[in-house]
Amino acid sequence: MDQEYQNILVPVDGSKESELALERAIFVAKRNGAHVDVLNVIDTRAMAYNFAGMSDGSIAYQLVDKSKEYLSQLLKDAKEKNGFDNMDIHIRLGNPKTIISFDFIHDHHNDMIMIGASGLSRMQRAVMGSVTSYVKRNAPVDVLVVRTAVDQQN
Repeated sequence: MDQEYQNILVPVDGSKESELALERAIFVAKRNGAHVDVLNVIDTRAMAYNFAGMSDGSIAYQLVDKSKEYLSQLLKDAKEKNGFDNMDIHIRLGNPKTIISFDFIHDHHNDMIMIGASGLSRMQRAVMGSVTSYVKRNAPVDVLVVRTAVDQQN
């Protein structure tokens, strides 16, 4: 029996892998008539680590502004290049692992997560752990880890 997903979450972080996941989600959503939520989580743990807790909050506002620009461009590209507009963009601040795996899907009732294979360097994964690995192990919904572009699918 085929599972038809109706509300797909795609976490994006600016990496090529996350954009491949968005491309795949749009392909599946168009075929199934599904909705896509595109989420960028600004990792507040990284801000505290990188700025040694000496941020006055303006850094968070700058990151949110950059995130809005990035997500708005993704939304525009989805409409212009793929003719797809059943998509919403979201920004959250906090721990990406728990926000993606639990908080966001609880709030938005997503039935699938499509996530890029890895957006971190080897060193970042060693220090912070892989978000993708955490989501695969802990999310209460189906998770598809995307490694290739739609046109490379056999």
